[in-house]
Amino acid sequence: MLSVIIPAANEERWIGGCLAALFASDPVPGGVEVIVVANGCRDRTAGVARAAPVPAGWRCEVIELEQGSKPLALNTGDAHARGGTRVYLDADCTVSPPVLAELARALATEAPAYAGATPQVAPARSRLTRAYARFWSCLPFNREIAPGYGLYAMNAAGRVRRGPFPDLISDDSFARLSFSREERVQVPATYQWPMAEGWAALVRTRRRQDAGMRELARLCPDLVARAESTRPGAGAILRLALRDPWGFLVYAAVSLAVRARRGGADFTRGR
Repeated sequence: MLSVIIPAANEERWIGGCLAALFASDPVPGGVEVIVVANGCRDRTAGVARAAPVPAGWRCEVIELEQGSKPLALNTGDAHARGGTRVYLDADCTVSPPVLAELARALATEAPAYAGATPQVAPARSRLTRAYARFWSCLPFNREIAPGYGLYAMNAAGRVRRGPFPDLISDDSFARLSFSREERVQVPATYQWPMAEGWAALVRTRRRQDAGMRELARLCPDLVARAESTRPGAGAILRLALRDPWGFLVYAAVSLAVRARRGGADFTRGR
């Protein structure tokens, strides 16, 4: 069995579409269960999830936690899951039909393994976010194997070695860097991942993501040491800027707004 764990904090707007896409997935040998962990919600996330039509042969459990903590939600989902292979999915992402089956095949090994699908940035509503996303999508991190934002998976051996999720902001980076490059695989099937909309949301999200990476470097330096270099040189940035001047200006402005107190822009992972 494959278990899909969805931590969801105030995701009333997204959770219905996320579940509908999952339930339209191609068949997976052994079946699929979905565990939605609504944590600290002040909206109808849990109610919408419970009302979602569940196809025959599927199992969907909704758990409610008072505390708004993504690591707690992930660990709670793990504690309730029955499948050996686990997929961790953000509630605002939507998978294409082949994703689950391809992940299950990629992780059908006794050796520790990590897998991701192929991310696509969902169409943005605002011109500002479209420009930011266009430039961000060309940065080196997005060419790495299974970058892991919004969706990642691991088999039973990988979970045992990784252990519980620690109380960190960047759970996806922690999970990914718990595996060597040789242990990671990216399947061709795609999923859609939305970019934060508008200036304030972009700055807020980027600030949190940068804080998450600093926290990871402080608390788990051994993991960060194995990360591939994703910082492009000046020449690469110039080429990208000439190709997309508006996208560069928006991305640079957001980066500077976030990092002005710390010495300038950082052209790395942050969405």
